[in-house]
Amino acid sequence: MNRQMTMTPDTAMSLDDCMFEVYGWILEQDSFDPRDAADGLGLTPDQAIATFERLVLLGLVRVDPRNKLRARAVDPDAVALRHTLPLHDSIRREQEKLDRLTVDFNRLRDRFLRPRYREKRYATVVPHLDEVRAALTRAAAECREEMLSIQPGGHRAPEALQEARQRDHALLSRGVSMRTIYHHTARFNGPSLAYISDAVALGAEYRTAHELAGRLIIFDRCKLAFIPMRDNKDGAVIIHEPSIVAFLRDDFETVWTRATPCGPTSNDLEQVAKELDRTIIQLLGEGLKDETIARRLGMSLRTTRRHIADIMKQLGAESRFQAGVLAARLSGDLG
Repeated sequence: MNRQMTMTPDTAMSLDDCMFEVYGWILEQDSFDPRDAADGLGLTPDQAIATFERLVLLGLVRVDPRNKLRARAVDPDAVALRHTLPLHDSIRREQEKLDRLTVDFNRLRDRFLRPRYREKRYATVVPHLDEVRAALTRAAAECREEMLSIQPGGHRAPEALQEARQRDHALLSRGVSMRTIYHHTARFNGPSLAYISDAVALGAEYRTAHELAGRLIIFDRCKLAFIPMRDNKDGAVIIHEPSIVAFLRDDFETVWTRATPCGPTSNDLEQVAKELDRTIIQLLGEGLKDETIARRLGMSLRTTRRHIADIMKQLGAESRFQAGVLAARLSGDLG
C-alpha cells in the first residue's frame, strides 16, 4: 500500500472496467483490504492495489490517514469538475481559434471567387490536385439539382472513393439526382462495386461503357463543368460558360444512352466481357498500341495484354492484324 505511484495525467484521467469494479467494492464496503478486494473481484492483489492507487490519485477514493484500510468512495460529481474544467477551457480556446480561422478563410474565399464572376471568365485552370478537390467540394456543396459524371478507369484509389462517397452521400441526402458512367472494367473491381451499391441504395444511377474519352463532371445542368487539363493528370479546367457546359452535357447524354446499366442487381458480366473483347479486337485491327488500348478501356496494361493474348489464342491468330481479320469474318462473336 506504500508503493510509489507512477502515473501520467493522461493515464490517471482514463477509467477502465477494473476501476469501476474496485470503486463499487469500496462504495459498498467503506474499506479497502487488497486481499479481500482481489478475492471478491477476481483480481490479483497487485491489480487491486494498482487500481486503488489510481482511484486515490483521481480523487475518487479518500483514505483515512489514521487507518490505511479505511477508504471511502467520493461523490463523482464532486470530482468531475476538477478534471473536466481544464478540458472545457481548452476546448473553448480551440473553438475560438477555429472561429477566427473560419472567418479569415471565408474572407479569403470571397476574395478568391469574386474576380471569376466579375470578369465572367469562361474557364478557370486549376493545376493542383488539392485545389481541384477543394473546388469539387465547393461545387458539390452548392449543387441543388443534378450531378453528372464520367469516371474513366475500372479502379479508383480507396482514398478517392472515400472522399467521393462522403460528397455523393451529402448530395443524394438532399435530393440531388446523380448519374455516373464508368468503364466496363469497374464491374470487376470490388471496392468500386461496393461504392456503387452504397450510392444506388440512396438513389444514384450508374452505367458502364467499353470506351470513354475522358473524365467529366457537370453540376446543375449548365452551371459548371470540370474537365481534365491536357498535360497535367492532377489538374482540371473548370468551365463556367453555360453554352459550353450544355454542349458537354449533350455529350454525356449520348454516352449514357448507349451505356449499360450497372448496379447490385445487374447481371451483365458475360455480355460486358464479350463487348470488351470485341472492342479490343477492333482496336487491334486499327493498329493501336497496348498502352493506348489500355487507356481507352480503363484497364491496366497488364490486364490488357492478358486479354489480347487470350483473344489471339482463341482465334488462332499469329498477329494482331490477323486477329482483327479473323474476328471480322466471325462477326466478332467469340462465343
